[in-house]
Amino acid sequence: MVHAYTASGAVLALGMAVAVMHDRYRTAFFLMVAATLIDSTDGALARLARVKEATPRFEGARLDDIVDYLTFVFVPALLVLHAGLLPRGWGGVVAASMLLSSAYGFAAMDAKTDDHFFTGFPSYWNIAALYVYAARLSPVFNSVILLALSVLVFVRIGYVYPSRTPVLRGLTIALCAVWGVMLLQIIAMLPDVPATLLVASLFFPVYYFALSLFLHTRRVRRP
Repeated sequence: MVHAYTASGAVLALGMAVAVMHDRYRTAFFLMVAATLIDSTDGALARLARVKEATPRFEGARLDDIVDYLTFVFVPALLVLHAGLLPRGWGGVVAASMLLSSAYGFAAMDAKTDDHFFTGFPSYWNIAALYVYAARLSPVFNSVILLALSVLVFVRIGYVYPSRTPVLRGLTIALCAVWGVMLLQIIAMLPDVPATLLVASLFFPVYYFALSLFLHTRRVRRP
């Protein structure tokens, strides 16, 4: 049942893709939120159910990676391309950079560390897609942002795993919950999102990147 719960994210990915192809971007983003909720809870359920003991011949982590690639990488790349958020003519190159860099990121042996960090930009393309869609920036500027994030996949900085990194975990989860409510408001208001709400919601990405960089520096310096 836990594995089926994880796999249901693939069904949501199909729903997202259908919504994108019908220009129902708000629906696609709401489905991304649902997929994120599944992804943020299935690990705890798996540990609670001791799935490694119950299903020793089934690799739940591999299933999780497949579903995550669909929901956090492939569909957001499809959305930014289909919604006209990228330049005509070479926007496909930007979308391809998202897909290929994250393919490396998911397959890298050090993608997740034993002390609960992600290595390299953790393919939060669903969040990036929401911000570039809501902000109504120019396609060229969108491309610069997405290409920069694609490069960061290869920069081996440790990023906080919000539900598992022990340092400030309570504060991180609390701030993430507040941020999640703000993102729901942003999605509900699409495509006309107040600039004040959009800018205010950046408090958590700034906190997340700052904490990740601080902890990474401390880990590197530690003998």
